[in-house]
Amino acid sequence: MSARRCRIAAALLLASSVGACQEPEFEPPSRAERVEEAAARFDPAMFDTISWASEAQRVLEGNAVYAAECRRCHGTVGRGGTGYARSRGLEVPSLVEADWPYADDPLAVRRRIFTGHEEGMPTWGIAGISARQIDAVAAYLTDDLRPEILEGEAP
Repeated sequence: MSARRCRIAAALLLASSVGACQEPEFEPPSRAERVEEAAARFDPAMFDTISWASEAQRVLEGNAVYAAECRRCHGTVGRGGTGYARSRGLEVPSLVEADWPYADDPLAVRRRIFTGHEEGMPTWGIAGISARQIDAVAAYLTDDLRPEILEGEAP
């Protein structure tokens, strides 16, 4: 390689390395943007092909997902208001109140889990929980957790 070509190559290498040291221009999306992206990606049909060997398997998987991902904010029995949530300034609703707006709507529960919301619920559908896991935890919330709690509190 000629001396001139070597100088040009060295100048290009130096210029590219100087650019690499500058502050990146990446700015993570806001919570509102993440929720909007999740809402745009949500498709109820993603749950159409999910099958379970048994309802017991579905409930077991839903309980495991709830324990790993939801319990921190919603509490062991779904009442919300945990110390973890309070320490982050989150107002987390109870999932077991008789007037819980999603109680009789499994699709709405799946949608809420997938998309989250701007007040603090993660956008689980784009943050690492699969459609299968969302289906399982939604079933756990509507079919298993709620009846157990509500039956125990009947007047």
